[in-house]
Amino acid sequence: MVFWSFLYEQSLTQNVLSWFLFFYGVVFPILLLLSVLGLKGFLEITRYESGKTFLYKLNPLTKIIFGVVVMIVASTTIWWIGAILTLAVMFLYFTLTNGVRKFVYITILNAITIIGGTWGIAPYTPTSILQMVFPNPSSYTTVWVWPSYFTIMGYEPTLTLQALIYGLQISFRITAVLDSALLLILSTTTSDIFRMFSKIKVPLAVTFSILVGLRTVPRIFELFDTSIKMQFARGLGYNKPKIVNAFYFLYAGILAIVPTMVYLLRGAKNLAISADTRGFRAYNSRTSLVHLSIGKMDYIMFVIIIGLIVLDILANIYGFGRSIPYVGF
Repeated sequence: MVFWSFLYEQSLTQNVLSWFLFFYGVVFPILLLLSVLGLKGFLEITRYESGKTFLYKLNPLTKIIFGVVVMIVASTTIWWIGAILTLAVMFLYFTLTNGVRKFVYITILNAITIIGGTWGIAPYTPTSILQMVFPNPSSYTTVWVWPSYFTIMGYEPTLTLQALIYGLQISFRITAVLDSALLLILSTTTSDIFRMFSKIKVPLAVTFSILVGLRTVPRIFELFDTSIKMQFARGLGYNKPKIVNAFYFLYAGILAIVPTMVYLLRGAKNLAISADTRGFRAYNSRTSLVHLSIGKMDYIMFVIIIGLIVLDILANIYGFGRSIPYVGF
């Protein structure tokens, strides 16, 4: 029993605060993303910048294998191994161009992901799943009781401390995969990814779709950021108190959706014309003057990858293995 239990025992406060918590779960991570990380920060952490450190010299295939192995280890071992992996991958960001700034950005993004992931999982986790982690339901601490109609939205009748801990543990699996995936995007050109996919015989249509996605994500945030700034340049929120700036920012974001979509659609049309004029998909494969090779750094990374696989096997043998849904504390 928590000391604020009287709040959910009264119908009025229960309904008002439940809806506040609902919108908190939806809006708060987005507000954090926009206000703390910012569109510029998100743009910078999803866009390639050239560099000379070892990550830039790795074969793209090595980085993809590393990301896949990190995902497997994080999803099949106990949560704190995923947390350690997250920290280890985060420190690799120091080796990137403007590494300190990127480390700060990825730290903020991980914090937002943990908050959003915990809140996105905890209210929906049924007791049958929690019992796999916390075997004794009678020891659960009730944090909040939702109105009965919240079950229509998939909410469990009560939110427990154990559900929040469970959500927190699951979120570390997400951050480990997210960090390793962004590491690939930040340190690899789309041309090298294309060459790598061509080498392992991935169909051109699939390769083209993936590359368009990689190039479009940072472009979306760049256009969105520009469109929002244009709204303020036209006088939106001029001379208004700073306390309402957040609401004007959200309003500017809504107004920026249409011009962003128009720019993206025009860009997609130009991209299609450009691909056609260059004879893309005229043949099943394309020739390349640059050939990707496996170097010394790749072999070092393969040793690390093998070490991670061994760690995964040992963790499962000695009782630290967990599967999805997460089983065990």
